[in-house]
Amino acid sequence: MMEMSQFATVIGQPFMQRALIGGLLTGSLGGLLGSFAVLRQLSFFSDALGHSALLGISLGILLGLNPTLVLIPFAVLFALLVNLLVQRSQLPTDALLNIVYSTSLAFAVVALSLVTTYKGGIQQLLFGDILGISWLDLALIAVLLVAAVAYLLVSLRAQVLVTLHADLAGAFGVGSQWHRIAFILLLAVVVAVSIKAVGVLLISAFVVIPACASRLVSRRFGTYLVLSSVIGGGCAVLGLLGSGLTNLPSGPCVVIVQFFGFLLALGVSLWRRERGRAVLA
Repeated sequence: MMEMSQFATVIGQPFMQRALIGGLLTGSLGGLLGSFAVLRQLSFFSDALGHSALLGISLGILLGLNPTLVLIPFAVLFALLVNLLVQRSQLPTDALLNIVYSTSLAFAVVALSLVTTYKGGIQQLLFGDILGISWLDLALIAVLLVAAVAYLLVSLRAQVLVTLHADLAGAFGVGSQWHRIAFILLLAVVVAVSIKAVGVLLISAFVVIPACASRLVSRRFGTYLVLSSVIGGGCAVLGLLGSGLTNLPSGPCVVIVQFFGFLLALGVSLWRRERGRAVLA
């Protein structure tokens, strides 16, 4: 009875209600785009963008502006710059991303050392604080989710071709380069918006883990996309509820729940494999 009373108290708080809605929207959005990012081997890009975003936040603080408003254009410019460097440079993509995000992180630490008036904590920047999400943030995430779903539905055939085989997509008249840039920009904006939920250190897991879990148990591409979004949103809600009941940090709790979801998907995948071998035997 005490646990149910505590649960009702947590759910009844307005900030928790906003956090749950934000977690559901953000998790679903991260899982959806993460499903394409994993197949296109862009997982490390989201990690690099998350670490580099700390520089955008630092610049916003130094300029006296809302860090979220500065972070979105910074993420877009970062994505365009990285895409240009990957195309023009002869270096491996992972090595180039490592150089870019390490340098950005170094500049961010220097910039934060100059900040004396910031009221937030470094822990909120690193691990997120979705409990402080506002209705304006929710509206922005909802619009972004609708835009992402609309774009992916309209260009689904092109996205599948670009994901599976970029050269083949070109043979079918699909502008693979333009779709690649558009997806990278969309992913950059999603990462920028999601940082408030899980922070710069955990954003990569927020995008990658639901997609990997879905890939283990999905046998069709459509199922893979939908299940990635469902796992992302569901794990976010469960993680936030656990955070509210245990008074633990929200971002890490969400990622921990996602990890257990991944382990569950791995177990189901192994069980299916053993069952298939038994049938063949």
